[in-house]
Amino acid sequence: MTQGASPVAGTLITVAPTGAETAKSKAPGLPVTLDELVQCARDCQVAGAAVIHVHVRDDATTSTLDLGRLRDTVAALREATDLVVQLSTGGAVTDNEADRLRVLDAAPDTASLTCGTVNFGDDVFVNRRPFVESLYTAMQEREIAPEFECFDAGHVATVSWLLERHGPPYGGHVHVDLVLGVPGGLPGTAAALAAAVATLPAQASFSATGVGRAHLPVLLAALAHGGHLRVGMEDTLTFAAGEPVRDNPQLVARAATLATLAQRPPLDPAAARALLGLAAQV
Repeated sequence: MTQGASPVAGTLITVAPTGAETAKSKAPGLPVTLDELVQCARDCQVAGAAVIHVHVRDDATTSTLDLGRLRDTVAALREATDLVVQLSTGGAVTDNEADRLRVLDAAPDTASLTCGTVNFGDDVFVNRRPFVESLYTAMQEREIAPEFECFDAGHVATVSWLLERHGPPYGGHVHVDLVLGVPGGLPGTAAALAAAVATLPAQASFSATGVGRAHLPVLLAALAHGGHLRVGMEDTLTFAAGEPVRDNPQLVARAATLATLAQRPPLDPAAARALLGLAAQV
């Protein structure tokens, strides 16, 4: 077990099915309507997912932070599945801070909390420290568990800074998602993953996300370091060389198989809630 990661008997699999950037025309299996997202969520739960990381699209299939749509999405996912519902407060790189903070009004179980600014290919994903701090304290007040999203080494240090300055998150457990392979952030390598894991706060758990070609190397490295997994069409559209991803359940099923081979089979949603310090779903 690498220093910085707390041991867990099973593997938490998060699916990120949509994202904010990919066009439906480029990925036919991408769920962009509410009905598509709900069916995807059902199928992903069967395949082994316990958490769903949600971005919402409008009628033109463009990324949106419309509060009404977010509330309807949370309600529909809770009605149709047992999955832990996690909303993205990142949105698209063009979304403003007020709209991103308002995402919490949709009352998800958890929400992503990006811990710093990072070059995002040709764009810049801006996360000023005061805004990061505002998101964290708002989640504490609203009883929403944060998933600390870290694209670079300094972001991991910010997690510790938030804990020291404001105390533990709602639920009491620190869970970090390490996102590797974004041009401008940490490279998608086993060495980069190991370096980031070594600096995690004590007793934190982590998931790892490999973007694009980094998907499988990061997935395997995360399992080797006792970590959890995030997969989905938000992060990769290639299943194998020359083979596009068919749909999100395909990615979840492969992750579940590999986790089982690593003798850490997928956690079900109830076990995921226990890990993250969330109340049982009613």
